[in-house]
Amino acid sequence: MLSKQRVVVAMSGGVDSSLAAALLKEAGYETIGITLQIWPQDESSEGKRFGGCCGVEAVDAAKSVAYKLGIPHYVLNFREVFARTVIEDFCNEYSRGRTPNPCIRCNQYVKFDALLEKTRALDAEFLATGHYSRIKQSPEGYRLLKGVDQAKDQSYFLYTLGQPELEHLLMPVGDFRKTEVRQRAAALGLPTATRRESQDICFIPDNDYRSFIAKHVPLQPGDIVDAEGNILARHKGLALYTVGQRHGLGLAGGKTMFVLRLDTYNNRLVVGTEEQLLSDRLIASHLSWVSGKVPVTSVDVTAKIRYRSPDAAAHIVSRNDMVEVQFQQPQRAVTPGQAVVFYHGEEVLGGGIIEDTQTDTG
Repeated sequence: MLSKQRVVVAMSGGVDSSLAAALLKEAGYETIGITLQIWPQDESSEGKRFGGCCGVEAVDAAKSVAYKLGIPHYVLNFREVFARTVIEDFCNEYSRGRTPNPCIRCNQYVKFDALLEKTRALDAEFLATGHYSRIKQSPEGYRLLKGVDQAKDQSYFLYTLGQPELEHLLMPVGDFRKTEVRQRAAALGLPTATRRESQDICFIPDNDYRSFIAKHVPLQPGDIVDAEGNILARHKGLALYTVGQRHGLGLAGGKTMFVLRLDTYNNRLVVGTEEQLLSDRLIASHLSWVSGKVPVTSVDVTAKIRYRSPDAAAHIVSRNDMVEVQFQQPQRAVTPGQAVVFYHGEEVLGGGIIEDTQTDTG
């Protein structure tokens, strides 16, 4: 029989998950802190700094918070599942000329799959995180909502959550603004109250993205061409570029050019003007719907094509196991491999992975 008073808190060593643990203990839960050991350990990583929730500093910070709160804290080795589901996919996607979002994969397969399973093994009813998002129960089931702090909202990363996961998740800081979180943490004397945030990809040492790609993805130089196929220069390997990029292309003077797409079949980097970066439509696959129900008809939504992009009015039409997304206004640098997430107001409906873009030239 699971204890409804026991909760496992995923403690990343940051202020958000630290306050989540404090709030839950204050609310009377039997609180257990867990930090995941997921950063790679090999000879090449010795002495290098891993960002965010992956470094040794994060473990030490989480331990100090747990000690302050008087709760048990454990460090679990999740390196294998992280390498298999996140790092391997990251490298495979770049080798295919796509730009993946590893944070979404980590949430889906590491936190809300493997860690949620470990939570049940510890006879806990809930897993809690420091995400800026909210979970509300309704007669139709559990709803996933944006965080109150729109500047910190992380619901984009959580669109793969479904009803079975939401039933056992708590996100206590989703109702607060970041400034309030830091103020509350400071008032409680939590050691992480002023700890800085990291925007780095956590498993890439020293945030040296290009070196990581060069080591893990085969690079084959090829031609840089314009939209008409005219050869302009040479690229150093498609995996080193992404849609929308304009720096580091090595092009001669003249008009500013941007990466339009990565032609992996011909090993060509296609560049063009900023206007040519605009897309009216996209196709998405690998869909996930929070309610568990696939929309049977076309639906008006707002959509985000990357974490920091604004919500854009769109119309989605289901086509077998894919959706076509038609935007009211053309979107800039729609990137295959990234996620598109659908909203109705502040509610997350679901999302998928961008496969292709289209532009209405008519």
